[in-house]
Amino acid sequence: MKSFLALALFLWSFSSFSQNPSSQELLDNAINYHDPNGNWEHFNDTFTVVMTMPKSAKRTSTISINLPAEYFSVTATKDTVTTTYALNKDKCTLTYNGKVLDSLKAKDKNMTCDRATLYKNYYSYLYGLPMKLKDEGTNLGKVEKKIFKGKDYLVLKVTYDEAVGSDVWYFYFNPKTYAMEIYQFFKTDENGKEKTDSGEYILLSEETLLNGIKIPKVRAWYYNKADKYLGTDTLVED
Repeated sequence: MKSFLALALFLWSFSSFSQNPSSQELLDNAINYHDPNGNWEHFNDTFTVVMTMPKSAKRTSTISINLPAEYFSVTATKDTVTTTYALNKDKCTLTYNGKVLDSLKAKDKNMTCDRATLYKNYYSYLYGLPMKLKDEGTNLGKVEKKIFKGKDYLVLKVTYDEAVGSDVWYFYFNPKTYAMEIYQFFKTDENGKEKTDSGEYILLSEETLLNGIKIPKVRAWYYNKADKYLGTDTLVED
């Protein structure tokens, strides 16, 4: 009888251990790994990212994000052109090769304040992950165990309210450390169904500390379709 009870307890413990964590538990563990002191809420730092692509000149971007001050800027240099998009709360400033542009000249250079907002959202989202998954309008889906390129992952599915976005995202976490190592997204059709031949996946590697947050240094981008390589963003430490 004792042996039977011991076996039953062992099987119950093994079953509980092997179960997937809930979506909220997985996200909390991932945030605890990347931002254990809750620094993202007060993020204020400047960092440089070098983007390399096949058959294209590299682009060097210096990004400043100051969440408490509601300030964002990105200064990008490619070939002989340097542009700056800056948002200081509601004020937008556009600069081309060191000269501040008025609205007419900005239009001639294909620079807009809408694009400045797009860049702000883009960089704040990607470099604020996984903490940004707590934002309003984010819907956490189920957690699955998957193998991607020979490695085991806990994968969190994420969708967004219509006002936020229509893409479906998947976040791949190391099952032992909860480090975020891959993210992937798919476009959707008019019925909200994923289009499996669309979207991209991004492989994350190495880490650095920004404001005490563990940030992936290298992001290698690929199309989901045919695994075609797009380019690599590398965070350069000063």
